[in-house]
Amino acid sequence: MDFFKDSTALITGASSGIGREFALQLAPVAANIIIAARRIERLEILKAEMEASYPSVNVFTYGIDLASDDALEVFRKWLLENGLSVDFLINNAGVGDHGPFSDSSWEKIAQMLAVNIAALTKLTHSLLPEMLRKGEGAILNVSSVASLLPVPYLTVYAATKAYVTSFSEGLRAELRGTNISVTALCPGPVPTEFGTQATRPGENDKFDMSTPGFISVDAATVARVGLKAVAADRARAVPGAVMFIGAIILTLLPIFLLRPFLSLRGLKSKN
Repeated sequence: MDFFKDSTALITGASSGIGREFALQLAPVAANIIIAARRIERLEILKAEMEASYPSVNVFTYGIDLASDDALEVFRKWLLENGLSVDFLINNAGVGDHGPFSDSSWEKIAQMLAVNIAALTKLTHSLLPEMLRKGEGAILNVSSVASLLPVPYLTVYAATKAYVTSFSEGLRAELRGTNISVTALCPGPVPTEFGTQATRPGENDKFDMSTPGFISVDAATVARVGLKAVAADRARAVPGAVMFIGAIILTLLPIFLLRPFLSLRGLKSKN
């Protein structure tokens, strides 16, 4: 954790789950931590918890709906006005949706595209020039193992995460030799509120509850793996031994071998 000593970190989606764990694990070493999410009341509770345990850290809370482009611009100006120069960006916020694409709400689809893709890209675009000016920095983009293949009934979500992983790899290649690292964190199922929020009204099963327990990894472990990957300047991290092996297999298998499996999964979900 010495890698993050005296850093200024910005964590989106920090009100719960993995984002909250990032904040708690960085609190002992970071100088400033900016936690941003829609639920400002949860951020204030987290801030009080962090400052009580680690008085040396300065915690800034910011309530924001990342789906709003205007709100992102206001947030960028707020960072400048408060003299907060971010050298560690954690794009953690994400939105999911489980169910047939044909029945999906366009509002939810638009929210996924705005938060998972547009907000992540805009924040990176806004903060990267200052990192380049200083000659150091790190970006951690929270993607998913779902980014490694198309997933029926998580069609749009998996596609947005494929963007995150591809964007991270491309940007990392561009920044080679600049002392700025880019890492994609690709967890599998994690027991958080995400599954409940991605489940549609009236749906009997949360999409992440059908996964065997031995595959899931807790949020604290996911955050720890992500931070270790950044400190080691790794391009990608997949928490959990089972998911790590599975990710390797998925990246090696050609898509034509995976299509029958994906079709079977689609039929199973229909039933």
